Amino acid sequence: MQSKNKRPPTVAERRHIEAVKALPCSVCDANGPCDAHEIKQGQWFSAVALCKECHQGPLMGWHGQKRAWAIRKMDELDALAVTVRRLFESKR
Repeated sequence: MQSKNKRPPTVAERRHIEAVKALPCSVCDANGPCDAHEIKQGQWFSAVALCKECHQGPLMGWHGQKRAWAIRKMDELDALAVTVRRLFESKR
């Protein structure tokens, strides 16, 4: 759902978001489709591929207790690095 407080994505940003959503989860490697979690709201090119559980799960998710993240010793920057690597590799 699009927030009223941020601008809509451009065509290029929408393409990027769709590519991110098609990736496996950058935390647990669950097959996509995934959510595109923005590290900073409105900065579409910093979106991270996250399954529902790693994104919004009450125990495991980023917007919950972050247990999946703690188990794997990851933060948003680590997950972004995985997402960027996978996007790069998919272009080869």
